[in-house]
Amino acid sequence: MSSALKVKTSPLPGSRLALEVEIPGGRSQASYEAAVNKLSRSVRLPGFRPGKVPRPVLLQQIGPLRIRATALEDLVDSVWRDALAQEKIEALSSPELSEGFEALLERFNPGDALVLTLELDVQPTPSLKATTGLTAEAEAVSFDPARIDELIEQSRRQRATLVPVEGRPAASGDVAVVSFSGSYADTGEPIVGGTAEALEVELDDGRMIPGFVEGILGMTIGEERQVSCQFPDDYPQEDARGRAASFAITLSDLKTRELPALDDAFAQEASDKATVAEMRADLETRLRDDAERRARNGRQEALLNALVEQLEVELPESLIQQEVRSLIEQTASQIAQQGMDVKKLFTQELVRSLMDTSRPEAVQRLKRTFALQALAEAETIAVEPAVIDAKVKEVSKGFSDTSTIDPERLRLAVADDLLREKLLEWLEANSTVTEKAPEPAAQASEGADKAATEPPAAAG
Repeated sequence: MSSALKVKTSPLPGSRLALEVEIPGGRSQASYEAAVNKLSRSVRLPGFRPGKVPRPVLLQQIGPLRIRATALEDLVDSVWRDALAQEKIEALSSPELSEGFEALLERFNPGDALVLTLELDVQPTPSLKATTGLTAEAEAVSFDPARIDELIEQSRRQRATLVPVEGRPAASGDVAVVSFSGSYADTGEPIVGGTAEALEVELDDGRMIPGFVEGILGMTIGEERQVSCQFPDDYPQEDARGRAASFAITLSDLKTRELPALDDAFAQEASDKATVAEMRADLETRLRDDAERRARNGRQEALLNALVEQLEVELPESLIQQEVRSLIEQTASQIAQQGMDVKKLFTQELVRSLMDTSRPEAVQRLKRTFALQALAEAETIAVEPAVIDAKVKEVSKGFSDTSTIDPERLRLAVADDLLREKLLEWLEANSTVTEKAPEPAAQASEGADKAATEPPAAAG
């Protein structure tokens, strides 16, 4: 590294830092000479070997401005790296010249001392107004015994045999095989995606648009019927939202589910238990554990939100953008795992939209991270290395091939998870969480969501 630079630092809003750096004249001259030598090697002139072009000829060919610009560019690049290393500053973004390159170039005179000001993002310094005595509300979660019967019936339905229906019309719970074509009631134009042939439709699944299943009830095999329906206002297909529609439906076949007997043979097929009683006991244990886990997660979520309210931090823009990119990459990875072409789906317009819509979540995630970091520092909470080592060993046993695992990254991830768990446990022990009744809308939303989002021709 070059000789020590004179550096003055000043904090800026948004977790940014200004560095005023004084560059000695000798260093600016050395940068100029290096630029001359570098450019002389790139110039090809008849009668001269590369690197042997006389300086006056070089200046005439390239021009003094280009040489000065090259010298200044290299000088700034080396100076900011030396300044950060000298002052032990961890930068989150590449420094920017506060006055801009062109203005600095006008002031740059090789051989003279030069003062420049750099601005860059640095790690925030989070703090908490309070760490103890926080209060929060979380939705009550309890074990519901009725879920045992629901899950057993669901399993019986999955293993049911479809048998033909004879001598009666379509009823709720049947599986109808229908062909249909739809058009808008106001214009008569065909609905895009509103046709299907021999589609199986469950007559109680709530996945079709309102009026569709209801229109099939009471039909007999071979019957044709005109059915009026209404697209929901939040239907994904924009031009269909809120519009009335008419579907010509033909019922070609009708089936019903014949459920297997609820006996020990069923228990052995549907689970790893020998009897129905054992299966029910196992389901109860699982459901109780799940209710406890969801209740704990709800409490911790509420407390984490309460902790964020106590947070004082300025988030640098570069950190927010990095988190936004991480969220978008996660979305792209999930889409790719579903077998879709990410490159075709992720147009520039979609990426810009995702960057806007992902920003609030990115900010919230960063705030949670810094709130927990501040809590660990304020209350001196840490995880013992031996505990981390033991957990790493336990996790490693789950990998069939550890040769592709980076031990450092694995240990860091395990340490982060253990610290987060310890911090949340400490927070719960030193705060007050009161339970509130679950929102009624949340309990009834699942079926409504399905009805509002399923296209008519893909609802089987």
